[in-house]
Amino acid sequence: MKIHEYQAKELFRKHSIPVPEGYIATSPDEAFALAEKLGRFPVVIKAQVHAGGRGKGGGVKLARSLEEVRSVAAAILGRPLVTPQTGPEGKKVRKLLVEQGLDIRQELYLSIIPDRSTAKIMIIASRAGGMDIEEVAAITPEKIIKVLINPLTGIEPGHCREIAAGLNLIDSLVEKSSTLIKNLYKLFIETDCSLLEINPLVITAQGDLIALDAKIDIDDNALFRQKDILKYRDTDEEDPLELEASKYNLNYINLDGNVGNMVNGAGLAMATMDLIKSAGASPANFLDVGGGANAEMVENGFRIILSDSNVKVILINIFGGILRCDVLAEGVVQAARKTGINVPVVIRLQGTNVEKGREILAASGLNLITAEDLNDAAGKIAEIIGK
Repeated sequence: MKIHEYQAKELFRKHSIPVPEGYIATSPDEAFALAEKLGRFPVVIKAQVHAGGRGKGGGVKLARSLEEVRSVAAAILGRPLVTPQTGPEGKKVRKLLVEQGLDIRQELYLSIIPDRSTAKIMIIASRAGGMDIEEVAAITPEKIIKVLINPLTGIEPGHCREIAAGLNLIDSLVEKSSTLIKNLYKLFIETDCSLLEINPLVITAQGDLIALDAKIDIDDNALFRQKDILKYRDTDEEDPLELEASKYNLNYINLDGNVGNMVNGAGLAMATMDLIKSAGASPANFLDVGGGANAEMVENGFRIILSDSNVKVILINIFGGILRCDVLAEGVVQAARKTGINVPVVIRLQGTNVEKGREILAASGLNLITAEDLNDAAGKIAEIIGK
């Protein structure tokens, strides 16, 4: 689950991680009043959307007077912000972070992620703060510092010293950085983060280390024990179809193609999307109904796919194991009758109760196209899209 920068900074404050003073505004007048409350300039106005690259998209602006705060806020609020991570449609800005400006002397980069290849926690740091870390890694990999931590033993003083040395911090900042890194690691573990990133982490003219930005992603699988974090969920930032699918425990990701697909199993779903591409089309979604799906879940998945106006044909590719083919067929027929099919549906079934499943589909009287195998399914998709 993604959360906003201002929410991440609330968590930072709770864990004694220094951040600039700032407040949330939802109107230009409120931004004006909050800037007045801060009492000094410049003030930074930052769009709050779930996307990186906000500065490049015009979503981060300096204001040097109260009237400039009002005009900048009016120019950003209520409008779509387009960044490299939002796509051309952008994301509507509903909130602004009005934050004190700092006298910055140096920008650093710091993040914490799980490293699955080693089953450890990795801290990544760099003196090239303020830049895309992927770009730094590609062009100047020597500027990237990586420190691995065994989650069973936790962070140790040596880890912090290694990072401070890699960042070439002066002596007066070594202790401050160690405290900050320990607090960040504690936050990462306690809140089940899948990503914690500060870009930039700044050194101010006063010799302080302050998190100028804050990005946190929480592991969805741990939300059952993160009730306080769950209140940070902003459904306005989520795709409406993905939000609807989450109500029924469906693994759905909306894409921009023209072939809707329903599959049981993530690996089979990836292979099915490759199949769609090989047929000269593009997948409109990733939908894994899972091995334990029932007819109701299949019906809801079918309804969500049909609600996407970009979908020109649906491919259902099921390998019956835990999810039997007859259960899938019943769900498809049930959904088709309730929603009304207005696009062709190609169905490929294999596995448990496959013959019974095919009988249910054939007896339904619905215009459902059965494919014998994957090559047959690809051919039928290509034929439909080519018309």
